Amino acid sequence: MAQAAQASSADSEFDRDTSVTLREPGVYDADLSPGWAILSAVNGGYLLAIVARALRDALPHPDPFTVTAHYLTPSKPGPAVVRTEAVRTGRTLATGQASLYQYEPDGTEVERVRVLAAYGALDSLTDDVRTSVKPPTLPPPDQCLGTEDGPAAFPGESGFAHRVVVRLDPETAGWAFGAPSGRGEVRGWFSLADHREPDPLSLLLTVDAFPPTAFDLGLMGWTPTVELTTHIRARPAPGPLRVFVTTRNLAGGHLEEDADVWDSADRLVAQSRQLARAPRGAGAPGAR
Repeated sequence: MAQAAQASSADSEFDRDTSVTLREPGVYDADLSPGWAILSAVNGGYLLAIVARALRDALPHPDPFTVTAHYLTPSKPGPAVVRTEAVRTGRTLATGQASLYQYEPDGTEVERVRVLAAYGALDSLTDDVRTSVKPPTLPPPDQCLGTEDGPAAFPGESGFAHRVVVRLDPETAGWAFGAPSGRGEVRGWFSLADHREPDPLSLLLTVDAFPPTAFDLGLMGWTPTVELTTHIRARPAPGPLRVFVTTRNLAGGHLEEDADVWDSADRLVAQSRQLARAPRGAGAPGAR
């Protein structure tokens, strides 16, 4: 019987739900859990973590450095297969590609996500850091807004809302009460609800875990990701993460979202940019 690739922590829901099982060389079976869906759509960062786990098993280096995903068709809870290919393998860096597929009721295999990624060893990187960016200043988590504080960051019936802890800075959560700022900014605290500490794979979830910045522009509704690129810069220290997401340009029905993720040691551990389709909604909840 095939064994699960990269054995997971028995008490971590994230690890269990992103596990993959080797079927044959380069091919992995997975099961997309409904617990990581927002309404009917499986979260894109969760999908990325599954594909990245398969690539980690298929490539000789352990950590994702850069991962670029194109989302081709909406994924749904249920069985999936990840097909991987090593593109180039070097002494310190390996490049691989992978696609996640699901089956239609008639048996047709449909590609959901296509990924190109480079892997290395984060622990081998130098400690030389020269940066002009600083972590966002946030109120303590107990002074930020969660799903229990009126209009939620995510619909309460979504499984995703019960598996992550997102605490939004009230200054960037006015959209939830009908008063978007128009700046296109969302920031706050992030952790997994089962208290699993962050690592490079969970950072791929973190960058896509916050409400869309389109909400802060006064546009509510589904904001599907077209493409998402994530750079993992360092192995995160234990503790909650601070996340700052912003958009500078909405045009032609699309917007970009830039996310910075900081760990408890004030290190920038992940950065991402995604292109998403803007929602067709005309206003924030409660807006008149």
